[in-house]
Amino acid sequence: MRIVRCLVSNSISYGVLEENEDIHLLLEEPYNGLNYVAQRVKMSEVKLLSPVKPSKIVAVGLNYREHAKEFGKTVPEEPLIFLKPPSAVIGNDEEIIYPEMSKRVDYEGELAVVIGRLAFNVSVRNAADYIFGYTIMNDVTARDLQSKDVQYTRAKGFDTFAPIGPWVETELNPQSLYIKTYVNGILHQSGDTSNMIFSIPYLVSFISNVMSLLPGDIISTGTPPGIGPIRKGDTVEVEVQGIGKLKNRLR
Repeated sequence: MRIVRCLVSNSISYGVLEENEDIHLLLEEPYNGLNYVAQRVKMSEVKLLSPVKPSKIVAVGLNYREHAKEFGKTVPEEPLIFLKPPSAVIGNDEEIIYPEMSKRVDYEGELAVVIGRLAFNVSVRNAADYIFGYTIMNDVTARDLQSKDVQYTRAKGFDTFAPIGPWVETELNPQSLYIKTYVNGILHQSGDTSNMIFSIPYLVSFISNVMSLLPGDIISTGTPPGIGPIRKGDTVEVEVQGIGKLKNRLR
């Protein structure tokens, strides 16, 4: 099932995207069950927004062995986590803004986990019970600033640096999915979630033992090898098997 969040007649609604591209609107957020209203709209008649409105985005660094290798880093013994602010979130087809203080901005295509209910001190065994679904995130990074700073807050936290979408897929097995990133239609990044160092249940458990995760929060699970710079005017598409494509232009 695909859950969208969209702008309909100047109001924001959640909905279920059906196979004929009708959106069956929901009365409220979907995390406590689907409460449908009578109204249906065509996807062509609405603007898709980021499918979630997270209180926080917890991103994972160096979670693919080959990505660690391309950075010359050792494989971490524990997940390396950092936060991106909710003010960085944009949706599909919205523009990433190139910050003036950076000289290099990179794409990082990632599979993102959407939390479905309050998660705190969750075990690995029970982690799946707290996952609402999966979406795509581009962990946009000011790479030159990342290399300057001890922490990643500035390099990862600019407004528009967390494109998420186009929807949440609730019925997906994340264990072996390809992730591909295209710049101006040319494939630049390719990987498979089976190559993650830390599994998704482990990440949910580990992070929930650090901080409470709320419905709609995002865990972005790391990027495979092949990251690289994008330039003003470039269009970036991140494709995750079983979900679709997230598309954004850099300006």
